Amino acid sequence: MNEMQKVELAHGAGGKKMDELIHFLTSFLELKSPAMGGIGLEKFDDGGAIFLDEKVDIVVSTDAHTIQPIFFPGGDIGKLAMTGTINDVAVMGAKPVAISLAMVIEEGFPFNLLEKIMNSINTVSKEAGVPIITGDTKVMPRGTIDQVLITTTGIGIAEKGRVITDDCIQPGDIIIVSGTIGDHGIAILSHREGLEFETELISDLAPLNGLMEEILKVTTPRAMRDPTRGGLASCLADFASSSRVGLHVREDAIPIRDEVRAACEMLGFDPLHVSCEGKIVLAVPEDDAEEVLSLMRAHPLGKRAAIIGKAIDTRRAKVILETRIGGQRVLQKPLGELIPRVC
Repeated sequence: MNEMQKVELAHGAGGKKMDELIHFLTSFLELKSPAMGGIGLEKFDDGGAIFLDEKVDIVVSTDAHTIQPIFFPGGDIGKLAMTGTINDVAVMGAKPVAISLAMVIEEGFPFNLLEKIMNSINTVSKEAGVPIITGDTKVMPRGTIDQVLITTTGIGIAEKGRVITDDCIQPGDIIIVSGTIGDHGIAILSHREGLEFETELISDLAPLNGLMEEILKVTTPRAMRDPTRGGLASCLADFASSSRVGLHVREDAIPIRDEVRAACEMLGFDPLHVSCEGKIVLAVPEDDAEEVLSLMRAHPLGKRAAIIGKAIDTRRAKVILETRIGGQRVLQKPLGELIPRVC
């Protein structure tokens, strides 16, 4: 980076620009696994891990949350913060057991709204069975931040050898998504811009640790990720580059709500680039795929689960999308921000 370059909103969007920022920031750090062994920043996964002893691995994930508006159909910033961190721990194969919660609040923020946010946080904590055990609170002068910022850190426990990273996909593995994509980003945007549709668009915010525990009973996925910033496209691109495999994905197999598709067409967005907050993308061995799919469809959070593609043996670590009309194109990450401040 030269001295004239400055951070842009696009650098936080989960696409290619964000990759540039992360690599810039981590270039100043010594990237290695934790002292006790495990997974550190060098993996560029959603969390890290400490290989504690011969029985247990500890997974840690942290995330900062800023969203506009802070209340939206299907949730608020409190629910977002809790589910986002719980899910980041769960997709690494760990059982979330505790949350640290830090809040930065703008001077003048109404206590009645703060109460609503805290009630949402408590509801998710009880639903997911993940207690908040520590935290921090700061108040900033009016105008120095936008209302409320929340940072959450999650701790999880995984069975020895079952921490899941993005770099273990093998040719022949099957790619599954747990449900419709793009719901969260389009729900936020439609509410923010006052767009109206015949059916109200609602965020898909949900803690996924219960669904993850069911999946881990029948298989150890090669990779798992919740497709947040950058959407499904960024998730699949990360899978391909981390595992150094090709992915062949069928567009007509990807579940998308009609309202989300219509909104994306109207606004000029690719739904594959729009964020989700209650979905999982996973790669599993081919022999386990049908059992995993059936299990997911039997769960309330996986009713519209679908097999969308397969890992292929190729020299190009790319995602090839077979389009609805039978053509093919390389599915890439968005360059930058499609819908600012949705997570």
